[in-house]
Amino acid sequence: MSNPSNNPAQAWLMLLLAGGFEVGYALSVGGSEGFTRLTWSLVAVVFFLLTLYALSVALRTIDVGIGYAVWAGIGAVGAAVLGPAFFDETLTGAKALWLGVIIAGVVWLKLADRTENTEEPVAAP
Repeated sequence: MSNPSNNPAQAWLMLLLAGGFEVGYALSVGGSEGFTRLTWSLVAVVFFLLTLYALSVALRTIDVGIGYAVWAGIGAVGAAVLGPAFFDETLTGAKALWLGVIIAGVVWLKLADRTENTEEPVAAP
């Protein structure tokens, strides 16, 4: 794979991958029951390292504030949506509504970043 720092689209793909790893990390931490179950704990460590690596690569191109917000949003929404599938958790209508707000915010952040990246730089006087 070429260096994502040279390609904004690749950086955003890496950020999405980092978000997916963050979901895996959050779920495996939940499964580790406070890091008392060895298998889940080891899986959590692997996902933790993967998410940090992918996030750091994406942040070579994407502003840290935007990248971190998107990464955290993907992790939060993914864990909340998949938590009931893996654990004894519930996803109520109110929770789903507010998760939708997070998703909308992440999409708007991406659109705002695209707009800023396409603007012509202003020449110095």
